[in-house]
Amino acid sequence: MKEHKVQFGTLPVFFTAISTILGAILFLRFGFAVGTLGFWGVALIVLLGHTITIPTALAISEIATNKRVEGGGEYFIISRSFGLNIGATIGIALYLSQSISIAFYVIAFTEAFQFVFEHVRTVYDLDLPRQAISVPAMLLLSGLILYKGANLGIKALYGVVGILAVSIVLFFLGQTGFSELGEFSMAQAEMRNPQDFFLVFAIIFPAFTGMTAGVGLSGDLKDPGKSIPLGTISATLIGMVIYLFIASKLALSATPVDLVGDQFVMGKIALYGAIVIPLGLAASTISSALGSVMVAPRTLHALASDNSFPLPRINRWLSRLRKKDSEPFNASLITCALAMLFVVLGDVNAVAQIISMFFMITYGSLCLISVLNHFGTSPSYRPTFRSKWYISLVGFAFSVWVMFKINLGYTVAAVILMTALYIYVNNYHRERKGLSSIFANSIFQLNRNLQLYLQKFKFGRSKSEWRPSAICISADSFERDSAFRLLSWISHKYGFGTYLHKIEGYYSSQTFERSQQELKQLISNYGQDSHVYIDTIISPSYTSAVAQSIQISGISGMDNNMVIFEYDKDEPSGLQNIIDNFKLVRSGHFDVCIYASSRKPIVHRNGIHVWIKPTDDENANLMIILSFIILGHPDWANGNISIFAICREEEKDSIRQQMETLMETGRLPVTTQNIQIIVQDEDRSYKDIMLERSAQAGLTVVGFREENLKHRDDELFEGFEGMGHMVFVHSFERKLLD
Repeated sequence: MKEHKVQFGTLPVFFTAISTILGAILFLRFGFAVGTLGFWGVALIVLLGHTITIPTALAISEIATNKRVEGGGEYFIISRSFGLNIGATIGIALYLSQSISIAFYVIAFTEAFQFVFEHVRTVYDLDLPRQAISVPAMLLLSGLILYKGANLGIKALYGVVGILAVSIVLFFLGQTGFSELGEFSMAQAEMRNPQDFFLVFAIIFPAFTGMTAGVGLSGDLKDPGKSIPLGTISATLIGMVIYLFIASKLALSATPVDLVGDQFVMGKIALYGAIVIPLGLAASTISSALGSVMVAPRTLHALASDNSFPLPRINRWLSRLRKKDSEPFNASLITCALAMLFVVLGDVNAVAQIISMFFMITYGSLCLISVLNHFGTSPSYRPTFRSKWYISLVGFAFSVWVMFKINLGYTVAAVILMTALYIYVNNYHRERKGLSSIFANSIFQLNRNLQLYLQKFKFGRSKSEWRPSAICISADSFERDSAFRLLSWISHKYGFGTYLHKIEGYYSSQTFERSQQELKQLISNYGQDSHVYIDTIISPSYTSAVAQSIQISGISGMDNNMVIFEYDKDEPSGLQNIIDNFKLVRSGHFDVCIYASSRKPIVHRNGIHVWIKPTDDENANLMIILSFIILGHPDWANGNISIFAICREEEKDSIRQQMETLMETGRLPVTTQNIQIIVQDEDRSYKDIMLERSAQAGLTVVGFREENLKHRDDELFEGFEGMGHMVFVHSFERKLLD
């Protein structure tokens, strides 16, 4: 295949944009707008409309000077920023809008031949259909693009833009009796019919949206980084100035009644207006159609090149370039056929506003890309032309606001269509799912700033606002998932969890490679549906791994405050490691949870049993809070919390009162029926009592004191063989429940 050679400079970008901006609405509807709202009303529309178009032009210019914009223009920018699936969704909608816009312009082109239709009606008493002009015009336009390509299209564009320029100059040179009488002055100008402002805005606004038309030529430009900013911004600003001057000329040259009642009022104002205004209308509409018929196939070609469509054969066919001139012939053929379909139908008003919505979504997306790039502050984002983030934010906000103000129903319809299209694209391109770098960069910056904020104010936080920020170190990640599962329960809704898979050894290139491979596997196994941050730690011993881990801040921006250990009850070989390192962890003021996992399955509907002994004064509140947090995980949706308090006979009533008051003031989901006060029999150990009542519990929570661990070592964890899964809790200090 012959290499595609770029050939155009800045002028094609400018002419394509300005000819689309100064289009059919200028000649056919702008007089109506001035007559309805008055000069200041229309001036406000022009300025309001350009609060969207100018930020969009600046955003495109900025993005285009960061990296080369290849074929597809706006689609290329959006897809390379938001990812291919979102890009394909917006790109398909953008392509349809561009293609159907060709039909709009060709149908509007027929208005320039109004005298022909009137002549036939007068002489032959025949209402000639508009297709008598529009179909041959569309065929001629299609032949020009299909057989000669964009090169001849650009040459033709120069000619029609020249005619357009002459017609506008002659319009300004024209005089009317109204203007000669001087019955209007800018000092007397007013804003009329404010209730119709957004109705007129909806009619006029599409006139300003042609500024991105030239961006679609990006793949054919010698220097897109220069031509796109210069051509797009100059066309946008010059178009705005021309519209303001035309509005003042119309207000000075005709009465409001004439402006509203005659769509060809410009022809009665311009010098040689009967000839030059129809010529200008013809030139503006055909140049707009010409620009769109060059741009739309390039969008379709870029979509197909990215395999955006479900059938590979379709993608290959549409992405094929003609060998002799590297033109997207097949994409042009489909575009011309689609446009011809709507030309034959003759009336595309039913989809006109939805198409406007798609364009607005495109402009809003371009502005949002600029905002996110500024916010993400990636080192790779180094455009030579820079806009301001707040200008882009204004453009994005106004794009969304104007969509709803123009037509709520069409806005909702456009959003529904875009959502359905995204779901479809995402379904057949599942392999392209993932977070685009622009979102990742923005989330990174947000997370970075939040962590810095939380660090600065962490010492001012109230103790009553405690939430777990837990860290867990395990070398048994591929043998059992118990530790990860507990951490997942804790971090699902209320807390933060960091799971560290320990790799034995010293840090080296070999152990690093192993850590990356195992991390990838762990994320694949566990990380898809959890709220746990997973990482690896390379260390020669368990103690050194613990010492390293407890000194690392959590991903939440707050220091870790809890360490979770885990061992297998049936093979408790790892328990001694935990006991040996308890003092090390305790020295860092950490709460400690020791998870004794069982081979028995967890029956979540059997709930969480919390056992509070007389020695659990400092542990009790943490045990209850932790149970409440675990219960927030979907696994425990059908479970509940049962509290068992062991006490002496004389303490029974006071303990019950304390527990009920605690549940009420702490607003915890524990009913009085689920609080049981148990008087300890001197002949039975508390372990026997627990085994009798909690052998079938989904999870049993038990407290322990540091003194017990010092004197009894692993005996503290023995005698629970008949129990299921258990969590032993040690609180560094008493937690508040308020």
